[in-house]
Amino acid sequence: MAYPYAHEKEVRVLSKHFGEPEARTVEGWKARGGYEALKKALEMSPDEVIEIVKNSGLRGRGGAGFPTGLKWSFMPKDSGKPHYLLCNADESEPGTFKDREILRWTPHQLIEGCLIAAYAIRAQHVYIYCRGEFFEASAVLARAIEEAYEAGLCGEDILGSGTRIDVSIHLGAGAYICGEETGLMNSLEGRRGQPRVKPPFPAAVGAFGMPTTINNVETLSAVGHIVKHGADWYRQWGTEKSPGTKLFCVSGHVRKPGNYELPLGFPLRELIEDVCGGMRDGRALKAVIPGGSSVPILSAEECEACTLDYEGVIEAGSMLGCASVIVMDETTDIVHQVRRMAQFYAHESCGQCTPCREGSAWVTKILQRIEEGRGCEEDLDTLMEVTEQMTGTTICVLSDSVAAPVQSSIRKFRDEYLALIRRGERVGAA
Repeated sequence: MAYPYAHEKEVRVLSKHFGEPEARTVEGWKARGGYEALKKALEMSPDEVIEIVKNSGLRGRGGAGFPTGLKWSFMPKDSGKPHYLLCNADESEPGTFKDREILRWTPHQLIEGCLIAAYAIRAQHVYIYCRGEFFEASAVLARAIEEAYEAGLCGEDILGSGTRIDVSIHLGAGAYICGEETGLMNSLEGRRGQPRVKPPFPAAVGAFGMPTTINNVETLSAVGHIVKHGADWYRQWGTEKSPGTKLFCVSGHVRKPGNYELPLGFPLRELIEDVCGGMRDGRALKAVIPGGSSVPILSAEECEACTLDYEGVIEAGSMLGCASVIVMDETTDIVHQVRRMAQFYAHESCGQCTPCREGSAWVTKILQRIEEGRGCEEDLDTLMEVTEQMTGTTICVLSDSVAAPVQSSIRKFRDEYLALIRRGERVGAA
């Protein structure tokens, strides 16, 4: 069965078996070459596995883009303490819907990647922290873990190697902040899901006070393919600094929204106009948010030369983040959309840091006032000043996530704010 969003320009590594119900089962995954990478990894030393992942250039797919192998190497080798691997499946960023597809269609791809990563960092237990609303996906994953235990792929003496690694699912309760790695650890421990001050970093003092590594679903799902085929194989796609393929979640005003797996460095305009079938209803492109709602907005002009890799998107004026491409056409009311984003973050703030707790609430109130035609021009200066004070001043980056769309929208679409302020009416239809 073909995945409904497949396109000829895709390089389908992680998404190759999306849409195939048989791939959900352990036998179906083995028939597709599954768990061969795990067997290969167990025949190597943990440090050799880390070296392969380092050489592949795999970068974290959860948003930060930090080199995965380097992150693993921070874990102590002989601490005498239990080590933990946490898989972040708390996919809550507005515009992001890639990780749930991996969980739904290829859960064993993730489990295999988790087992290899746990072996590499000398972890005895893997916790997969799932977003609470993932009812179907978490049920599919739970069944896959049961099958993996029954097949001797989890638990004691994995594949006769003498290695023990346990895998558990932990369901969140719908808090966006628990997608932040230290907030996730607090929630896992049964405490309030609030981010922790760093240092100490998780590799030294993580979950339950023990050395811990946290990786995203997509990151871990790539590990098995890299170990099986080698670092050079993975580097055949992407760019020198951003190797490999990436799942792009495209939503908004395009004819064919969906998940597309493409090489990093793929042109943004080609993604919109070719892969996604162009703009809906023949309308003109107005703006794009390339990495989820927490990154700066790109104008249509800035999209022209933008390539979808970590460096290319920064050069264009935004960040790749988790590659959630939100496309907006000429009818979009930018002020309305930015207000919705700010309101989301104000609601999801854990309230721990004053700039975030107070700033996100006040930014939302000012934006609502402007949207309702009750604003004044000085409000724009206030928004810029407040969001500047919210940037880099808190424990986690949720506060920065409010600032990025607000500041970029005022700089690039100031006329829309002024139109609402001067005429008391909204620009655009949606």
